Amino acid sequence: MRTKSKWLAILLVLGLVLAACGDSGGDDTTTTAAETEEPTTTAGGGDETTTTAGEEPMEIATDVGVDLEAQTITIGLLSDLSGPFAPLVTVINAGHEVYWADVNANGGINGLQVALEVRDTGYVVDTHVQLYEELKSQVVAFGHSTGSPHTVAINPQLQADGILAIPLTWYSGWSDPAINANLVPHGAPYCIEAMNMLEYLTLEAPDATTIAIASSPGDYGEDSNAGAVLAAEALGLEVVYDGTARINPADEATLAEVAGGIAGSGAELVWVTTTPTAFGSIYGQALATGFEALWSGAGPTWNPALVAPDSPIKDALARDFYVSAYYAPWAADSVGNQFVRDLVAEYAPDAPPLDYYAEGVIEAKIMHQALLAAYDAGDLTQAGVLAAAKSLEAVTFDGLAPDETYVGEANERLQRAQFISRPDPAGLADGTSTGVSLVESNYISELAAGYEFNETCFSLS
Repeated sequence: MRTKSKWLAILLVLGLVLAACGDSGGDDTTTTAAETEEPTTTAGGGDETTTTAGEEPMEIATDVGVDLEAQTITIGLLSDLSGPFAPLVTVINAGHEVYWADVNANGGINGLQVALEVRDTGYVVDTHVQLYEELKSQVVAFGHSTGSPHTVAINPQLQADGILAIPLTWYSGWSDPAINANLVPHGAPYCIEAMNMLEYLTLEAPDATTIAIASSPGDYGEDSNAGAVLAAEALGLEVVYDGTARINPADEATLAEVAGGIAGSGAELVWVTTTPTAFGSIYGQALATGFEALWSGAGPTWNPALVAPDSPIKDALARDFYVSAYYAPWAADSVGNQFVRDLVAEYAPDAPPLDYYAEGVIEAKIMHQALLAAYDAGDLTQAGVLAAAKSLEAVTFDGLAPDETYVGEANERLQRAQFISRPDPAGLADGTSTGVSLVESNYISELAAGYEFNETCFSLS
């Protein structure tokens, strides 16, 4: 167990988070015989690939990001490490690092060691595009691309260059075949998440008939709100306050206006999609008026700093709030969660327990499976890794996150499952949790299960 002072320092940093939630080498593709290794096993929560001594060397096609002489595979990460999302993405990147350290220590990809090329985008779209252009001639694929507008900006070039990227965002557009030719998403999209959570809240408060909805502008807030509006109609809830796109996290006057609107509406349920700091302000101001309701919001709305020991709203949140997440929290009892805890203990023993390592491991696991499939197909070109990723019928996370598939129709591929927790300030204070206590794993509401997905819930243009 890490020291409380170090843990609280991490929380204070995380409390500042503002969540939003190539040149492929031309035609110079080379084909080289991969060296035959002694039998090895790669890590990854139970996935095994072996290379047996004495077998004929496999012919492996390569172009960019794979050096068979140096025995390396290079993956790019377009990460916000200095902008508003930096504290979260830094931990996610640490999840990548411990995952690939374990893979490399156990033989790599059939003897090929995986290296990460990380670039700090600062969460600026133009910088994101510039760094994509820089890295596309160095990496075989992108292990994540942080931010929806940022990923939208590079998506045409990803398609022109034939390169794979994993979005670090849960925009519903990533499940739309008109958009996702070069993307492999994961987790329930914001709009499906809202459907799940609002139906769950009505089960917790079966007599509720009214709801207040508020969000930041853009894909994160408005994709989520689109799902909330659909859910409210289907569940017979009257929307008594509509704050769609009204939240400006940088403007205290706006936050006060939204808090007043929610409190004045008398809503029994509240759905808010914004940054953790903006949410804390809105919730605290509404609470100060005597307003009480059941609250929830899209995953990035939550931050454990909201229930830190010195938080004035921690006990009220434990009473009122339901935490939505795309993966299970750190302390969850699953094979996948134990795998993450073991990775961090082995390769980053001084790191504090944080839920966000899981996201890095999930992204890396998807890429790992794509690389294994590409190797088995004898094609580790950029196009070959993309094709391999799109052929994955099942990527299993052993309870850490819902399993994913990248084959079939969009409605079949759509992830509908998620995790639901309650705030746990006592567990955070005594070090037994990361501030949440899991109550539902792989939850799918009837509304989400029956939703026919044909296109993105909100168009980000």
